[in-house]
Amino acid sequence: MPAQIIAIGGGGFLQGSEPGLDRYVLAQSPAAKPRIGFIATASGDAASTFLKFYTRFTPLDCYPSHVSFFDRTPDLERWVSAQDIIYVSGGNTKSMLAVWREWNLPSLLLRANENGTILAGISAGAICWFESGLTDSMAGDLMPLPCLGFLPGSCCPHYSGEAERKPAFESYIAAGKMPNGIAIDDGAAVHFVDGRPYRIAAGRVGAGAYLVKRSSDGVSTQPVSAPIIKCEE
Repeated sequence: MPAQIIAIGGGGFLQGSEPGLDRYVLAQSPAAKPRIGFIATASGDAASTFLKFYTRFTPLDCYPSHVSFFDRTPDLERWVSAQDIIYVSGGNTKSMLAVWREWNLPSLLLRANENGTILAGISAGAICWFESGLTDSMAGDLMPLPCLGFLPGSCCPHYSGEAERKPAFESYIAAGKMPNGIAIDDGAAVHFVDGRPYRIAAGRVGAGAYLVKRSSDGVSTQPVSAPIIKCEE
């Protein structure tokens, strides 16, 4: 089965917006009623984050569930392998990855993805799949962060939503401190199949994704070369 990852730049159910993007994620599963598991480690397993997830997904045609790392944690291998889709929240990417590695979750997620489980996420839940991500996990400046490497290159979320993101991402790539990568607007998702952009899902008008590459002049930026599907509602 193809390995699918859906990286969402920002917005979505965490901000009560872009319901079309969540329906898009569900529609990519071959299951008639997919089992979608939520991981909110980046938010510290905040109750409000779980509430937003269930508020959005319970009315949809799916079986939602979640796993916690700050309460009694279940058998992760069994839980991960039972999901058709795993959806990761935004928040503190650095802390999230540290917890995941302590629990050996990355290897379970990679195996599940190779076996057909769709991996998806917003912001921290988008950049975590790449070699490197632009993060605000540390107070102060935006910084590059080594991530899981399931996808090649780097990623910047909130490209259109936070003014400081674009210049920071471009400067790190121009300086060779981050590999070439993909920048994703709030309200947009890049759907990867076997490591390559397959489709851009746009949950709001004008939302898109961009390939940012080091060049002789610094960086070059152009839209990701993939079909755009409008999911606006």
